Amino acid sequence: MKTTHAACHGLLDTRFGPAAAWLDADGALLRLLFNPAPEQLAEHAGRRDDAALHSVARQLAEYQAGQRQGFDLALAPAGTPFQQQVWAALRRIPYGSTVSYGELALQLGHPGGARAVGRANATNPIALIVPCHRVLGADGSLTGYAGGLPLKAALLRFELEHSAPPGLFA
Repeated sequence: MKTTHAACHGLLDTRFGPAAAWLDADGALLRLLFNPAPEQLAEHAGRRDDAALHSVARQLAEYQAGQRQGFDLALAPAGTPFQQQVWAALRRIPYGSTVSYGELALQLGHPGGARAVGRANATNPIALIVPCHRVLGADGSLTGYAGGLPLKAALLRFELEHSAPPGLFA
């Protein structure tokens, strides 16, 4: 597994709570974490440079305004080949849609691999932009989310509200 050290990090205010983001030397996003604890900020060092996060901040603001449904950012999450495969599949789940862990495992050619997909989801370092919040339990229940189930529910509710087709006279 490739490990990349952060060149810089910064803090962002979002409607879902404070977030921290880390970029590599090329400006690619390594990690996006909601409601970071002080020890998490210290753990992923790098100089503080909020201005370097301009593209991340702009695209998050557009998402929060209901103007963006996907992100166009350079990403560089460190992970195993299987994790990378799962994270790429997560980015293909349409905005406002959900799939189960089992369905995602089938799509990846791993029938019976729901737990492995769940574990890869749990280690996703780039919350929201790699939308692991769109994956549910087999029965449609909210299960596991590193940011907590209330945040997962809030993200899904937000996307559902903003993905509905406009009314006839909207």
